[in-house]
Amino acid sequence: MSDSSEDKRKHLELIQGVINRMTSNSSSLKGWAVTLVAALFALSSQDADQRYAYIALLPAFAFWMLDAYYLQQEKLFRDLYNDVRQKPGTDYSMDTSGFARESLNEAAARPALAAFYIPLLLAVIGVLVFINLKKGA
Repeated sequence: MSDSSEDKRKHLELIQGVINRMTSNSSSLKGWAVTLVAALFALSSQDADQRYAYIALLPAFAFWMLDAYYLQQEKLFRDLYNDVRQKPGTDYSMDTSGFARESLNEAAARPALAAFYIPLLLAVIGVLVFINLKKGA
């Protein structure tokens, strides 16, 4: 194996490591979002302050946007990976500025995120409606 192909392999491994961390961060965010929303629901139940249920909207939305940011970054590094894979030689650059960046809203609307966070937000809204109906009764 030549030095050039070994360098390229090492560079690709570095990029793949970043992609793996982005994926891991995304999984962690989903877990934290559910945990925090559930904890806020627990605080709002029974005789506790029901404003916590309203506060649950904030972390659910904030985690969605943060997760979208990680997905956006992951896509940039996948583009970099493909670019390095196809070019001869390597310079070990991790610069993704030359690749098209999708907007945060586009990343948030991708099925991998929307299929998780929209039901989470709908659940929060459902609990809020239930709480308000229960208060009115």
